[in-house]
Amino acid sequence: MTLLVTGGCGFIGSNFIRYWLSKYPNDHIINLDKLTYAGNLENLKDIENNPNYKFVKGDICDKELVMDITKGVDLIVHFAAESHVDNSIEGPEVFVKTNVEGTLILLEAALKNGGIRFHHVSTDEVFGELPLDDPNAKFNENTPYAPRSVYSASKAASDYLVRAYYNTHKLPITISNCSNNYGAYQFPEKLIPLAITRAIMNEEIPVYGEGTQVRDWIHVDDHCRAIELCITKGEIGSTYLFGGNGERQNIWIIKKILEYLNKPESLIVHVGDRKGHDVRYAIDFSKAQKELGYNPTKPIEEGLKDTVEWYKQHEQWWKPLKAKADIQAERYLEKRLDI
Repeated sequence: MTLLVTGGCGFIGSNFIRYWLSKYPNDHIINLDKLTYAGNLENLKDIENNPNYKFVKGDICDKELVMDITKGVDLIVHFAAESHVDNSIEGPEVFVKTNVEGTLILLEAALKNGGIRFHHVSTDEVFGELPLDDPNAKFNENTPYAPRSVYSASKAASDYLVRAYYNTHKLPITISNCSNNYGAYQFPEKLIPLAITRAIMNEEIPVYGEGTQVRDWIHVDDHCRAIELCITKGEIGSTYLFGGNGERQNIWIIKKILEYLNKPESLIVHVGDRKGHDVRYAIDFSKAQKELGYNPTKPIEEGLKDTVEWYKQHEQWWKPLKAKADIQAERYLEKRLDI
């Protein structure tokens, strides 16, 4: 089988490619990635000479390239997306172009090249937010969409497009919406790698408000396995939600990282909150459990400790990227709060 993986040089995409080739060594993977700031060839350096792996630098919004590269492909796994909420506030246009127009171009190519099996990777942020005072409230496949940022609105639009191609053209699709990922090779602007790398360097760590926002964390290895289950067992036309049983406040995450690194909590700096910041996400993945046999295997404490160790041992990977992440961190730190 030949797979086209979009955004395969990003965090989740690169982990998925490595996972898939280890599980299905006779399959062929074409990795289409534009190599924006979060795409990194170093993420897949260990497999770049694998004869069953091919990298193509290109944009999913390039109609001619996408149409050509999808010829002879059996499966498209679509990761490519602009994904940082703060960046979507400051520069919304690229989010709509990449996440909406790019997905449309891929769907058209899949349709015109024989109805290629299409798996679309999305996010729990399309559902909006949950209340902090109701721990039993969780997102499920029937939760109405209520995106609250340009990023989540663009991902919601792409989800609807994928469903439209199934309903209108019977294109064989599945969709997965997952909670916050963490693990190896995550670009150091995101919460967990930002906190780890800055703590290692004894630098201040910005935390929005009091840090009481709750996220459900899923280790990227569990997410890769979940996507495999969607592809191999998922019902065509269906959506599946995946969580990690890892609901924690952001401040808990930061303090646990500092504990693992034996660093002081005085590194924490509380900053002004993000505009429209969602207060809580949580996932009911019982449908995936029942239909696909999915269960997360890495508890948050274990997975977070493993992630800290990975960043400690791979400074040569993240140090060249840190300057870009620090620009964002310094913007946060300008909005210090006295808490």
